[in-house]
Amino acid sequence: MKLLIVTDANAWVRSIASVHHWSETGKALGHDVLVYGEPNPELPALRFTRDLSGIDLALILLQVPSDFPDMPHLARLLDGIPPERRVVADLWGHYNDTIRVDHDFNHLEKLDGHLGWEWEEAVQAAGSTVTQPALKPRRANVKPFLFHGFNPAAVVRNYKNASEAAAAWKAAAKPYGVVYVGSNWQRWSQMRAFLEGYGPARNEVGKACLIGWDWAERPEWAAQKGIAGVDTDPALLKSLGVETKNGVRFDEVTKQLNEGRFAPVIHRPLFRELGLVTNRTFETFYADTMPVLMLAEDFAVSIYGPAGARLIPKVSVADHLRAAWKEPEQYWDAVLKVREHLAQHHSYARRFDELRALAGAAR
Repeated sequence: MKLLIVTDANAWVRSIASVHHWSETGKALGHDVLVYGEPNPELPALRFTRDLSGIDLALILLQVPSDFPDMPHLARLLDGIPPERRVVADLWGHYNDTIRVDHDFNHLEKLDGHLGWEWEEAVQAAGSTVTQPALKPRRANVKPFLFHGFNPAAVVRNYKNASEAAAAWKAAAKPYGVVYVGSNWQRWSQMRAFLEGYGPARNEVGKACLIGWDWAERPEWAAQKGIAGVDTDPALLKSLGVETKNGVRFDEVTKQLNEGRFAPVIHRPLFRELGLVTNRTFETFYADTMPVLMLAEDFAVSIYGPAGARLIPKVSVADHLRAAWKEPEQYWDAVLKVREHLAQHHSYARRFDELRALAGAAR
């Protein structure tokens, strides 16, 4: 299959890590995976093209308006590939009625200037098959397609069993007790809850570090546009001794996560409401760290399998961290079982099969 991925490829944000896994897995499976656009020197592993000849399927990833190519390239794309061979992956839930959860929302009028009906018309024009990365999309004409996945080869350190994993984790010299990698966009409410819960266990597990844009202070652009959801609390961060760093490239994420004993997995309010997964839903399990799932249990089990429930704090974050630090083997048993489940049910090879099935149904 000659697959063309259409998106705004940026080494620093959004879903570029997943695009790389699609490219690597496609090559291993004998597929030809290309990205629409001019070559990007920051992304040498990806093959870019404007040539539409011989394309079997176009996968259009939508998150921000710039994911649509500029004119005349968009017109050439839509004219050059029939709609039944164009699959839209609406990764941020734009193709829904307007939804607002806390400060989060799916139609960012104040930020990108586009109303809900504009997104709806754009998505419908982009392809005859519309998908979202949820097991149960809200609209009947939207197909479930998670897009993001798990690449077992990307796991930093494989262990024979939970005993070996726990011993290595306990003995490792790590500079942080907790590391989170991801920018502060609509995530502060969940991060605040995690940090306030973590506080009582700080002296036992170690200090926390947030790596990403806009954690240290509320950015000026958000204040000027009146956009909440990029909030933060410098006083709270200071009281807990939380270190903040700027964002990193996609290929530095796992390395940074390795610096901490624990790594929270959080989803912004809109994504929790719609049941959407992200690249970090799976990517956190590559690192040699213990994920802490700040997710609803039914959702976590549906993605991670039954073992995922053991990685969710049941009473408090502090109690969970203390218990894992004191007796890590049962928690590492859960991590290893989740990795097995993800490799079986959410591999990128499986995603290729799912995509071909979607395209076949459309035709």
